[in-house]
Amino acid sequence: MAKVQKIKGFVDLFPEESAKFSFMESQARETFTRYGFGELRTPILEKTALFQKSIGEDTDVVGKEMFTFPDRKNRSLTMRPEATAGVVRAFIESKTHQPGKISKYFTFGPMFRYERPQKGRQRQFHQLNAEIFGAPEAQADAELILMLRSFLNSLGLNKLTIELNSLGCHECRPTYKQALVDYYTSKDKALFCEDCQRRMETNPLRVLDCKVPACKELVADAPCITDHLCEECEAHFTDVKTILDGANVEYTLNPRLVRGLDYYVRTCFEVASYDIGSQTAVAGGGRYDGLIRNLGGPDCSATGFACGMERLALLLDQIALEKPDFYLAVVDKSAANAAMLFAQQLRDKGFKGETSFSGGSMKSRMRAANKSGARLCLIMGGDELANGTITVKYMEEERDQETVDRAAYLDKL
Repeated sequence: MAKVQKIKGFVDLFPEESAKFSFMESQARETFTRYGFGELRTPILEKTALFQKSIGEDTDVVGKEMFTFPDRKNRSLTMRPEATAGVVRAFIESKTHQPGKISKYFTFGPMFRYERPQKGRQRQFHQLNAEIFGAPEAQADAELILMLRSFLNSLGLNKLTIELNSLGCHECRPTYKQALVDYYTSKDKALFCEDCQRRMETNPLRVLDCKVPACKELVADAPCITDHLCEECEAHFTDVKTILDGANVEYTLNPRLVRGLDYYVRTCFEVASYDIGSQTAVAGGGRYDGLIRNLGGPDCSATGFACGMERLALLLDQIALEKPDFYLAVVDKSAANAAMLFAQQLRDKGFKGETSFSGGSMKSRMRAANKSGARLCLIMGGDELANGTITVKYMEEERDQETVDRAAYLDKL
């Protein structure tokens, strides 16, 4: 009979690797709550229309990469390819927004995209997100970047590069789009890749984001969005830069930086790390003021970012699993039940540990105790069972093992 194996692009995280994810989540919670953010959990499954309206039907994500299928009533559902749309949908449905009220949320969880699996990017991947609703000010954008830097520093990642740009607003961006179209039409369209030829018609800004070398060369002299910003967008961008300068945040202005999703306006940014030598992109975000209204909610500003947890995991040293306090070695089958009950009494007192369940040789049990990394090896055999005792072997100390009364040992703890 053929083995049932995991789906291509989906990965099992065993304790040594999942420890990194637990560490990241713990550091994120500690950092984000310090900035006044609260945790929000949203469903993995959403109606497909949510992503068509938010991300944009002409994007690669919606057009090529989503896991979409009909349910039993033939309604189109999608496994979320990103978190922001679901957070916005939840915010709208909660009906908690009031004029002047600022809401801050962070989320963790798996996302799904049908892409070619590669190192640090699988078809199921994990993101942590932070979103601010109701704050149109540049200070909110700057706070997100400062918070993101604090979080990455808490992971031990200090060699960071931040790229910054403004995408303008719905008032000034059309002028820039037309300037881009005029520039593209001055080139031989056939020299662009097929995706960029399509993007010229549907979303000219996305041509700037193409990774194909020929396309990158063709857009090298394209007009810059920062030369087409309206006064309000220019002032907003200046405020963001002023705050980052005041906080000694090093950043690079990149007028070619555009985000892969259609809903971004004004500030956008990406963060990469050089902590393992080569550059690794780990996070990105920006402002998306019109998205809440476009999805049927109030006219409410919004800004946020997302971190790829698999990318971050590649940069982290192996996170040591927390060592157990004890390993209870059963060396006589007759003592197995009593050993289980004694182990439970230890756990009830807050100690962490495991038992060998059944009897075995002393040699094999000591190998298992060493492998567990426990501070103590507690040995229970026939003599210990008969006498109400336990033999304590100190795994990390130069002390002789001792046999003590079990009840007295528990009382002493």
